[in-house]
Amino acid sequence: MVTLLLDSSRLEVALSATERALSFRKDAVRVERTHIAKVQLVDDPWTWLRGVPTPGTVIPRTVAMGRWRSAGGDDFVLVRRRRPSVVIDLDGDPEFQRLVITTRHGLALVQALRLEADDEPVDVVELVTTEIPVQRPDAAADGPVRAPRRRAPRPAQA
Repeated sequence: MVTLLLDSSRLEVALSATERALSFRKDAVRVERTHIAKVQLVDDPWTWLRGVPTPGTVIPRTVAMGRWRSAGGDDFVLVRRRRPSVVIDLDGDPEFQRLVITTRHGLALVQALRLEADDEPVDVVELVTTEIPVQRPDAAADGPVRAPRRRAPRPAQA
């Protein structure tokens, strides 16, 4: 499982030894936060793959890891089976145009990218699970906010 680290200036996709071997990479994938154009959560990452793996490892519908080359640019792919994934479109990154990564922490990544991060890299799950003070403009200063009452449905008449 990949570890997603985020600081104030970049996102780092830390790879395990097995992931580095299968993707033919010696180190982690690092992307500047300013290069992230769009982040999408997807259920089937296989539909987002484009081009051919060069170099990389592919076992159809099981695993795809490595650099995928296409006419649109290079993508970094780290896909396992049909698990939830995140697709990160990049703009201006010198190495990749897109990252397609299988992770169960995709929602945490999206939330963490909206927050201000520290200068030290922090796992996105830890960053999101810390308490964040939120001030709601609709909250009254003198009491809690209550949900509106809902009417019970009327029984059907015969």
